[in-house]
Amino acid sequence: MALAVDRNPRRGIAWRRIVVPYLYLLPFLLLFAVFRVFPLVYGLYVSFTNGTLGGSTAKFVGVSNYVALTHEARFQHSLLNTGQFTLEATIPVLGVPLLLAVLLNQNLPLRTFLRSAFYFPQTLSVVTLGLIWLWMLDPLVGPVNYYLHLLGVTPPAWLGNPVTAMWSVVITTVWGAAGYYMVIYLAGLQDIPRYIYEAAAIDGAGRFQSFWSITLPLLRPVFLLIGVVHVIGAFQIFGQVLVLTGGGPADATRTVVQHIYETGFQGEFALGAAAAMSWVLFAIIVVFSIAQFYLQRGGTDF
Repeated sequence: MALAVDRNPRRGIAWRRIVVPYLYLLPFLLLFAVFRVFPLVYGLYVSFTNGTLGGSTAKFVGVSNYVALTHEARFQHSLLNTGQFTLEATIPVLGVPLLLAVLLNQNLPLRTFLRSAFYFPQTLSVVTLGLIWLWMLDPLVGPVNYYLHLLGVTPPAWLGNPVTAMWSVVITTVWGAAGYYMVIYLAGLQDIPRYIYEAAAIDGAGRFQSFWSITLPLLRPVFLLIGVVHVIGAFQIFGQVLVLTGGGPADATRTVVQHIYETGFQGEFALGAAAAMSWVLFAIIVVFSIAQFYLQRGGTDF
């Protein structure tokens, strides 16, 4: 008896539409699973062990690593430093690129050149940015102190003072990121219809009033994007601090990622403790990101 054969061509076309796209995605999905998902899951497992780099077989210790963090003063201090950096850098990161975008959205001479010049630091590596500012803030040969001396101002020890060291890291970060966020702001500004400003001008609104009542409200999604990206990046800051201060002076600029790195890959090579710190940091970033979405969307559409 002959087997029944399904000769419906529509079923074959529907099958190809469903399966074929995933076949094209399969190489990426495999790489993503191997190099992203697996390390993430394995890191969570390691955080519940006493594993060390190159040491004996790790043993399951439950939540001991997480409990130990509540008594580790240096980790808590680095967490506070990271939060301080995030707060101090937020207003400059949001404000300076916005000011640049508003100015360079006008028909100014050399507008294209200025846009490229402000974006240029974004093309440099974090280490390069750190080395540039390490030279600029050098107390002996740095140009910043040189010009302050010409103005009759006694410059501080930028990287040697616990108060100014963190602000030096903030300035370096803002200088490096301003061009990138400026481009995002420019895209948002150019999406605002011109007729809205024209209607406001007919009603007698000035430039500042139009900026306050039109530009800022319509840039709200852009503020949300930049704010979330900034918080995620700020909590993971490492390169600038390592190059500029090494976490000093007196741990004044020591950040969470630096502490994680030194815990897991220096000293006792305590990978279990470092993994637990990483997951605590991950949880903090998720909480702050959700809070930003909720607050900037008015707390109603979340």
